[in-house]
Amino acid sequence: MSSDKFDQTLAVFKELLEIMDELRQKCPWDKKQTNETLRTLTIEETYELADAIIKQDNSLIKKELGDLLLHIVFYSKIGSESNEFTIADVISNLNEKLIYRHPHIFGDVEANDAKTVEENWEKLKLKEKGGNKSVLEGVPMSLPAMVKANRIQDKARGVGFDWEHKEQVWDKVAEELDELKAEVKANDQDKMEAEFGDLLFSVINAARLYGVNPENALERTNRKFIKRFNYLEEKTIKQGVDLKSMSLADMDLIWEEAKKL
Repeated sequence: MSSDKFDQTLAVFKELLEIMDELRQKCPWDKKQTNETLRTLTIEETYELADAIIKQDNSLIKKELGDLLLHIVFYSKIGSESNEFTIADVISNLNEKLIYRHPHIFGDVEANDAKTVEENWEKLKLKEKGGNKSVLEGVPMSLPAMVKANRIQDKARGVGFDWEHKEQVWDKVAEELDELKAEVKANDQDKMEAEFGDLLFSVINAARLYGVNPENALERTNRKFIKRFNYLEEKTIKQGVDLKSMSLADMDLIWEEAKKL
């Protein structure tokens, strides 16, 4: 980054902090906010950023990043009011963590591939002061189940707990599918749920091993289904036909049209 752009960045960040100070002192809504009231809004903003990324809309990504940055500054302002921490503390802690966890950049450790970097990252997290005491401790319990499963598996892999050969995972997927089928046949609802979970966990594991993000993969299928179903719905409306009155075979004909499109 050039000197002029760096100075400009510092200037606009300083302006943001000054605006936050003003809002916190004078705006009735901003004055009454707490960490607890902001939490759900922060989750919403994070999902809005995720939507913008899925749409590959850079203008929208820029906007949503700004909204998320506002929340970071807001939490830091609240922290400073109780003398707990400031935005400077937040940034300073982040700087220290990045330097500590990248010894291959800021130290004399060698790491020439992403896999080694990730393994070192997890090991260093367990060693650092105030860090996680367990490999899986850093996985937030409130994460959506699919994302959580992927992170659990990824963290376990970081300390070497993984298949020796990725192809081995398919035997596990087949085993879990057979166990699910057995419980379906037995019509045991509780065990069916448990086996569905095991099957999904193994499929997510397979996705990870083959470099596929399962959340992205499922979202891609969701969007594909929505697009095709919307086509089906619009086509029947134009024909003056109610979907509920159509046969599945008739729906399939239009569905195949949608797939070709």
